[in-house]
Amino acid sequence: MDTRLNHIHIYVNQKNLGTSWRGRNRGGLQLQYKWLVLTVTTVGVLMSGLDSRIMIVGIPQIAAALKADAEQAIWFTQAYLLGTTVALLLIGRVSDVFGRVKVYTCGFTIFTIGSALTSLAQVPMQVVLFRGLQGLGAAILFTNSAAVITDAAPHGELGLFLGVNQIAFRFGAISGLTISGLILSLLDWRALFYINIPIGVFGTAWAHLRLKEIATLEKGAPIDWIGFITFTTCLTSFILSLTYAAYGIAEQTTVDLLLAASVISLTAFILYERRAKHPLLDFRLLSIREFTGGVVAQLLNSIAMGAVLLLISLYFQLVLDLSPFDAGIRIIPIDVTFLILGPISGRLSDKFGHLPFTTSGLALTSLSLYLLSTVDAFTPYLDLTAYMLLFGAGLGMFSSPNMSSIMGSVPPHRRGIASACRATFFNIGFTVSLNLAIVVMTLTVPYRIVTLLISSTNLVSIPEADRILFACGLRSTYLWLAVLNTIAIVPSIFRGRRREDTNS
Repeated sequence: MDTRLNHIHIYVNQKNLGTSWRGRNRGGLQLQYKWLVLTVTTVGVLMSGLDSRIMIVGIPQIAAALKADAEQAIWFTQAYLLGTTVALLLIGRVSDVFGRVKVYTCGFTIFTIGSALTSLAQVPMQVVLFRGLQGLGAAILFTNSAAVITDAAPHGELGLFLGVNQIAFRFGAISGLTISGLILSLLDWRALFYINIPIGVFGTAWAHLRLKEIATLEKGAPIDWIGFITFTTCLTSFILSLTYAAYGIAEQTTVDLLLAASVISLTAFILYERRAKHPLLDFRLLSIREFTGGVVAQLLNSIAMGAVLLLISLYFQLVLDLSPFDAGIRIIPIDVTFLILGPISGRLSDKFGHLPFTTSGLALTSLSLYLLSTVDAFTPYLDLTAYMLLFGAGLGMFSSPNMSSIMGSVPPHRRGIASACRATFFNIGFTVSLNLAIVVMTLTVPYRIVTLLISSTNLVSIPEADRILFACGLRSTYLWLAVLNTIAIVPSIFRGRRREDTNS
């Protein structure tokens, strides 16, 4: 009897030991996988952010090389923004149905093909079309990265992981100005897109071989094509109307018709989505106060910050007579505080909640925008550096905790569409910011100067009087952006506490 009991104890202990070992092994694999997910997605969003800005400094050179007019030059950047915005909700829905990893890998492929085709373009219209394709790939990367990370990261580390990922996108966007200036000073404009090809090929293969689908999918669910068509019509009409109004490349009647089309299609979209069994946008997400407050705050913040780097770059080039490369180098202080405070605020928000960091970040951003509005041609660079450091600190403190708050507030099976909704509002704000900056600037600066800035191949030849006037336009624009960013504090504070059942 004692012998049999001893055998039983030995068997049970061996079984427990095996179970314990397998649990530790599985935990080790999960630990490795979360870092793998972070590195793969960080490369993707870094490239997405980089190409959102990499053409801005080089537009005059590209336009001159391809003999493009001012309107075509505008669409070199707007096509990318349009491509990254119009399909975001569809991408989120498709990823919830077919798999986030599979869709993410396809996004890397599309982005790489778009980059290669853009580098081979021979006429302006080809650049516009291929940049749109590249933007679509970037949208897939940008949308799915947050959802894939949220699936893989432990809840207590979500803020840190999303913070690093968000930092990568913003760093890419900021670095686009610096890197493009360096490339254009040494190589042909096509080299701006050559760099994406090897990274894109590597990223596609890496994602395909190493990422795995761990999310609960809605396999077999239909895709809401009517919702996609009405939403795409709404966004496309809205962005076109803003672009035409900002750059004066269409009559007022055309702008009004586009705005009307946007309102009508938005109304149709809302009415249809509220009745659809499988909607493109689940309006139940908007009933989650933390989600809605975070998204609205992000929208207003992206409107306020989207154009700032371009405005600072133009200040260095047009007011201070600096080269594109020198302008890019002098913007680096924004990178510094952003990269330092982003991961730190994300990590601390995991312990203390988002509110102290999102509120402080927005307040610092508003203060920095006000200080930038005081800058003129005689402002010491040391003062401007302090303002840029403050601006980067504000963005870093706000971005990571806010994204963690948004993504952590929704049910796991809706993270794809939630991430797409977040990305849509961010991209809309980013696009509005660029156009709003031009519109506000034309209230002070004659339109001929604004047109000259876009199409001139010799920016330093602008007369001194026009530069002084341009500096005045910059100051008024910063004030408008500061007001918008300050308004974002309201939805950020009153988004409410997290409902625990959303993560179940």
